[in-house]
Amino acid sequence: MDFFSIEFFTALLSIIVIDLVLAGDNAIVIGLAARKLPKDQQKKVIILGTIGAIVIRAIATMLVVYLLKVPGLLLIGGILLIWIAYKLITEEEKHEVESGNNMWAAIRTIIIADAAMGLDNVLAVAGAAHGSLLLVFLGLLISIPIVVWGSTIILKFMEKYPIIILIGAAVVTWTATKMIVKEPFIAGFFAEEWLQYAFEFIVVAAVVAFGYFKGKRNKESLHDTQKTAS
Repeated sequence: MDFFSIEFFTALLSIIVIDLVLAGDNAIVIGLAARKLPKDQQKKVIILGTIGAIVIRAIATMLVVYLLKVPGLLLIGGILLIWIAYKLITEEEKHEVESGNNMWAAIRTIIIADAAMGLDNVLAVAGAAHGSLLLVFLGLLISIPIVVWGSTIILKFMEKYPIIILIGAAVVTWTATKMIVKEPFIAGFFAEEWLQYAFEFIVVAAVVAFGYFKGKRNKESLHDTQKTAS
């Protein structure tokens, strides 16, 4: 992929959006893990925990980039990513992270929790990178300041403006469709370029539409339950 090509910058923009939408949980994990520590240790935990989590994520993402070259895994990864995008719209995340009583316990908690929660981010970034380790590296560099400084602010914006989540889910779904159409097993079906574009548009529109109305019904149901309980 040419460094100055539109494809490169489109992929990089997709990775940035994916990081913005999916990295918010990591900031919550860091805050929960470090909340019982003295103020002077919290900054060290945030920095060291984030570095450790990023290193683990870098290794995992590069492994996934190579794994996606195995026949059949692009299709499986794409389908899984579509499900992740749908869940991103319809489900509210729950965070049950035990806070550490000392600095190293908190760092360990951050790294383990991030590794457990980071599948969506790793898969989405690897898919959007289209096999380019340079894009993976740039995506990880971008995610560091997002996780450390920006995620809590982004989370507040997502709560206030739900359309940000819809846009993020659309980008994740679009990344998934790009993976699927490149799967060698079914590449012949998408030989015509217009078929690729039609497939991508239909899947993205379907996930966003179904996810939006499902999420809306879930919220209405929860509101009715709370109203009845009170």
